[in-house]
Amino acid sequence: MNKRNLEILGLGEDATREQIEEAYNTLREKYLEERFADGEAGNNAARMLTKIETARTELLAELAEAENAAESGGGSAYEKVEELIKDGKLDEAQHALDAFNERPAHWHYLQSVVFYRKNWINESKKQLEIAMHLDVGNQKYKDAYKKLNDKMQYDASHHAHEGANQSAYRGQDMNTAQDNQMGGNFCTDCLTCCYANLCLNCMCNMCCN
Repeated sequence: MNKRNLEILGLGEDATREQIEEAYNTLREKYLEERFADGEAGNNAARMLTKIETARTELLAELAEAENAAESGGGSAYEKVEELIKDGKLDEAQHALDAFNERPAHWHYLQSVVFYRKNWINESKKQLEIAMHLDVGNQKYKDAYKKLNDKMQYDASHHAHEGANQSAYRGQDMNTAQDNQMGGNFCTDCLTCCYANLCLNCMCNMCCN
């Protein structure tokens, strides 16, 4: 399990669901009282409330994943989603993601990859932002976010001369008959197609790196 989350709750690597809940409840009670303290002490207590909430959620998700893997005969549930993505079975991958009860940082990262593969670029970015918020120190998420922003800036600059709205992708403006919620008609211009494919390969490979 995530060592950082275990340290936040003061637990060892063999922590059980009951121990996680007990540690969380004890710390929550402590910081709920301390958050009303003056100055930095109160601010620190507020920050810790957020941290222990995230730690609890992610640790319980890891336990649930391990239990699901044991019941299905081995293999991480996330690994199965990654395989579906790499095989281009995006609908099946989305169905598998929807079945998760707990949704930690890695879940949002994989959701971002699925959205990217569907060319739902803005939604992909939102999911990456959630993943980075939940796992602040994860370099893979940061690298993916940088590549995605670079691609968005590149595409915006190449559509500017057409009078396109730089804040939206093709398929995401209010005038299109295509899938305007997620940008289903993204990358129809030959001018940017090669670059988009290059970025797509980078994003797709992030599952297994």
